[in-house]
Amino acid sequence: MRRILPALAALALALPAAAGNRPPDLTGNADLIVDQKVLEQHWIVRDETFPATFCSVVEGDVTPGDHRVIRFTVSTPNQGDADIFIGDPNVHFAAGDGLYEMATCHNHFHFRHYAKYELIGADGRVWKAAKRGFCMIDVSPAPNVSDSAVKTWAYRICGRIGTPGNQGISHGWADVYVWKLGGQYFVLDGGDGQPVVPAGTYTIRITVNPGFVAAPGEPCPNLSGGFCHQLPESNYNNNVAEATVVIPDHPGKTGVGPGTNDQAPHDSDIHDDNGDPID
Repeated sequence: MRRILPALAALALALPAAAGNRPPDLTGNADLIVDQKVLEQHWIVRDETFPATFCSVVEGDVTPGDHRVIRFTVSTPNQGDADIFIGDPNVHFAAGDGLYEMATCHNHFHFRHYAKYELIGADGRVWKAAKRGFCMIDVSPAPNVSDSAVKTWAYRICGRIGTPGNQGISHGWADVYVWKLGGQYFVLDGGDGQPVVPAGTYTIRITVNPGFVAAPGEPCPNLSGGFCHQLPESNYNNNVAEATVVIPDHPGKTGVGPGTNDQAPHDSDIHDDNGDPID
């Protein structure tokens, strides 16, 4: 059933006319998924040096220094027939609607409950990633996932305190976090206070727009199946993708995994249209 998302439509009225040369398309329903092929084809295990000034070190409680990590790329296409429209994080933060929290290290807003990263062992043990912040924008076209894909992006500005942003994902486009971005990794040697991850075969599980139980006083924007979700979607049952990864004993700084073949990311893969990093 096609519908207009009323709360987001009201925000759209205040959006600058030059948003990707087109207004938000809110007629219909958004539907986020995780691109499994991207996850399977873009991961790497390697040894790295992490300075104390890295925000992923500060926010992920990682001890500065040398660590073994597994990095991975996450792509979250919108395969629905309507945009996910967020708009300016400053507006949401001022309203206290629970979508954003302030990240003092990055000095910008972090979207809450956008994605959950899990590394899962054969015995079911789960490790969490260092990733804490997300800026949800159009990074890459994904025309194969939507019959009604739009040809132009609309959302390319993360925004900062006092600097308006324009966040969202157009239908037929994807938000992408390449593995070279801050926080796109699991620490394997216990450097973040979690147990050491021994060499072996594991599963990376990514959940976009995951269900959560609202804390007392925390808003619950969209309730489905007894869980809250930050974003409205037509289907919350297709939000998970998994990839099998093999962690070796000695990957070295060059690294091991399909990500060793990846080229350096384009600037638009790691910065928004204002030049701000998207991590």
